[in-house]
Amino acid sequence: MNRVVLVTGAASGLGWALSCAFLAAGDKVVLADRDQQLLQQRKQECDPGRILTCVCDVTDQQQLANLIGHVESHFGGLDVLVNNAGITHRSPAADTDAAVLKKVMAVDWQGPVELTLLALPMLKRSAGQIICIGSMAGWMPVPGRAAYCAAKSALAQFFEVLRLEVAADGVSVLMVYPSFLDTPIEQNALGHDGGLAKHARSTVGNIRSAQWMAEKIIGAMDQRRPWLFPDGLSAFASILWRVWPSLYMRLVRRRFASELQR
Repeated sequence: MNRVVLVTGAASGLGWALSCAFLAAGDKVVLADRDQQLLQQRKQECDPGRILTCVCDVTDQQQLANLIGHVESHFGGLDVLVNNAGITHRSPAADTDAAVLKKVMAVDWQGPVELTLLALPMLKRSAGQIICIGSMAGWMPVPGRAAYCAAKSALAQFFEVLRLEVAADGVSVLMVYPSFLDTPIEQNALGHDGGLAKHARSTVGNIRSAQWMAEKIIGAMDQRRPWLFPDGLSAFASILWRVWPSLYMRLVRRRFASELQR
């Protein structure tokens, strides 16, 4: 399709699966990630004429500005921005260091917001698309993930407002709400003290592959859909939270009992 696509958190997991799908469709892809070594490895696997790799920490505003500058100077514009980079934690809110709360919010909300605002001039010129990887945790409470739930909820609210404000410029927003995926974000989940979480995550329903999720996202994007709820069980749970919250709380407290560990 020859679009220019920027993907954050692109070196692994869902970001890499999406990047591969865009490359297979004939697009030019900017891979942005903190992991320089893995980015170099990915670059060797791709057509060098259609890929640009950029080391970038989405919590650093100057690095975000440099990233957008590289995209414009290298490809001359941007058609699709994929806000995929993310982080989570598994720890009760009362036991979690403030630094962990701030880091999750910085990666999952502040970074996507700042990057999108920097990219908007190019996206307006191309009547482009913004894809944000949210979470069903932004719609309903999940024990042990207070900061993650808060960040994903804030992400959804910001981009729903932005959708209204940029529609007249031809820019569309796709909000994606996956549930449980088999990606490194959970393997690298933070614990209460900022180290890696020591206990396994609790899950509900199927754990989907990154490739499965990427195919769903590309299909929704090509149709310019505003929302994607790929997992029926999680969508049902979010409805249950709204219509019968006391039952939801009983069920989720039982299911996620291990998340109340430090």
